[in-house]
Amino acid sequence: MKKDLHPTLHETKIQCACGNEFQSKSTAGQEITVEVCSQCHPFFTGQQRFVDSAGRIDRFKRKYGQTAK
Repeated sequence: MKKDLHPTLHETKIQCACGNEFQSKSTAGQEITVEVCSQCHPFFTGQQRFVDSAGRIDRFKRKYGQTAK
């Protein structure tokens, strides 16, 4: 097997927008910030939640004439 072929793995702290933090391994070797994790993702929590990035939901509703009730 060739030497120095694989990148080195570093302990990385991952932070979610909900405030959850956990440790993982990454080749980046820095802190990673994510918007959705397993603690707040609708698939794991069973609750429906819209993650609106840059107003996409509002833009869609305005474009197609739907109003929030």
